[in-house]
Amino acid sequence: MKIAVIGAGGFVGARVAARLVEDPAIEAIALLDQAPFAAPRDRRVTSRVGDFADPAARDAALDGADAVILLAAILGGAAETHYALARRVNVDAALDLFEHVRARAPKTRLVFASTIAVYSHPMPDPLTDETPLAPVMVYGAQKLMMEVALSNFAARGQLDGVSLRPAGIMARDGADAALKSAFMSRLFWSVKRGEDVTLPVAPESRAWMSSIETVASNFIHAAKLPEIGPNRAFTLPALSPTFGEVVEALKRRFPASRSTIAFAPEPDVVALFGAYPRLETVTADRLGFRCDADVDALVANAVS
Repeated sequence: MKIAVIGAGGFVGARVAARLVEDPAIEAIALLDQAPFAAPRDRRVTSRVGDFADPAARDAALDGADAVILLAAILGGAAETHYALARRVNVDAALDLFEHVRARAPKTRLVFASTIAVYSHPMPDPLTDETPLAPVMVYGAQKLMMEVALSNFAARGQLDGVSLRPAGIMARDGADAALKSAFMSRLFWSVKRGEDVTLPVAPESRAWMSSIETVASNFIHAAKLPEIGPNRAFTLPALSPTFGEVVEALKRRFPASRSTIAFAPEPDVVALFGAYPRLETVTADRLGFRCDADVDALVANAVS
């Protein structure tokens, strides 16, 4: 089996690539990113630097692939600030890739990284596979456009695609401080390194969280899954711990840490990142996707 990863130099892409080389059943791995990146050293790996909007770079990466994992995107606030760029990457280039696979290799499994930003805000409780979609940000709207296109192709039998919505991927080291959600990853690394951190949420504030290891495994699972069924866009399982519970788990993981954690709740941040509803992921659960076993496993997998 050959798997191609588009956006292989990013936070999730790098971990997906690392997990793929650990699987002896994978015969070839094609990695593509627009910026230079450190590819795993393995005879099965072919890495390229290029824009997946460029037909030549895209064609070379996808040639002979049995599955394609599309992770490249302009994320969150950057999509709001740079609309034209976000449209070129998140819509135009993504749709071009879908149509390339549909025309040349319709049996290829295409795994698309979507986002929980496709939901309205505030989210209903519980959030389920039947929850209506109503994105308020450009990023969420663009991802939803691609979800609809991919599901339509799949329903017509023209492309074997699936859109996955991961939540709260922990923990990106050096997360962009301009991102309102950066404090979540910073918490993990601050405790590990013994640095003080102030959180703009309350101890009882609750968020969805998944470790990078678990998210990477879920994307690979989607690429290898024999059958998916009619629902081709769904949210992945995630834990829903309070920040107080995460802090306690971090202290258990790093008992010698001198880090001091303070809570200074900011209402707008709590509303966005500390008031998540219950999450029911029936489709993902049925198909064997998973979340971290518990909050201690989340910490161990996120900052291993």
